[in-house]
Amino acid sequence: MSFPIRVGLGFDTHRLGNGGPLRLGGIDVPAEVHAIGHSDADVLLHAITDALLGSIAEPDIGRLFPDTDDRNRKRDSADFLAEAVRRVRHHGMEVGNLDCVILAQQPKLAPHTEAIRARIAEIVDIPVAAVGVKSKTGEGIGPIGHAEAIAARVVVLIHAIEPPREA
Repeated sequence: MSFPIRVGLGFDTHRLGNGGPLRLGGIDVPAEVHAIGHSDADVLLHAITDALLGSIAEPDIGRLFPDTDDRNRKRDSADFLAEAVRRVRHHGMEVGNLDCVILAQQPKLAPHTEAIRARIAEIVDIPVAAVGVKSKTGEGIGPIGHAEAIAARVVVLIHAIEPPREA
């Protein structure tokens, strides 16, 4: 890569259905709803995966792991994220930090934030201190606020593993 640092932006959204638990950030959160999707529908890990892939200008999660491929049915989204990290490293880069916002009316996510941070740090192989996770409600507005959907937004910073060489 020709840049010593790069930034990636990720976003994902899923409809919600009755019955829990809610898979989020690589853990099962006790809830009366679950995200609907082809894989385990982990909206947060999907957004992180897309942020990392975007930071290295590679195809998005939908092109790498299409929902038309039965191998991805009910697949653990940690697999997708691990592949994105592998690709970042293949480009001579390392994850510096990531900042995540989860948009969900229910369940209340504050009690689960530290477990989510720890799981993401484990998958990405970075310190927990480099993983920011916060949650916001939809204030009763739109699909998020009416608890019909969940979404996540992520920004990631990656940096060169070694200083760039002089041309």
